[in-house]
Amino acid sequence: MKRVEGYSDIRLLECTNPVKNKWRLRFDVVAGEDGACSYMEEELDHKPDSEEIRSIVSQWYNSETDKKILSGLEYEGHTVWLSNENQFNYKAAYDIAVQTSGQNLPVTFKLGTNEEPYYKTFENLESLQDFYLKAMNHIQESLKEGWEKKDSFNVELYI
Repeated sequence: MKRVEGYSDIRLLECTNPVKNKWRLRFDVVAGEDGACSYMEEELDHKPDSEEIRSIVSQWYNSETDKKILSGLEYEGHTVWLSNENQFNYKAAYDIAVQTSGQNLPVTFKLGTNEEPYYKTFENLESLQDFYLKAMNHIQESLKEGWEKKDSFNVELYI
């Protein structure tokens, strides 16, 4: 699967080689100002039915949502890596801080990238809460956006 540049009047499902039964499925069409557009394209060795089309598109949106959750948050100008392990660590530190009125503070987390690490120390409950709530809001907004994209996908345009 790849992102392709093309024209806005593309066919969403097209047989490109009837002899070899090659088909191209196109979705996530993004129009540009100059009449051109970009879209995701998957080449198949058969004509997909509506369930397969829906599955391919849903899997792609799920993957894009996961990528956005994982590395799409910035805090104080630094990337926050929201792996499952980091999410657990942030939640555990926040929960303990709330339960103990901050007795576990200060706590330090590594933000940024491996090439440019940034170590952020949270000295008080308010600063840790700000960080944690922003991370949780980012996850929820990313999920909501992904759900909306999947829900708005119209498989009828491919039939």
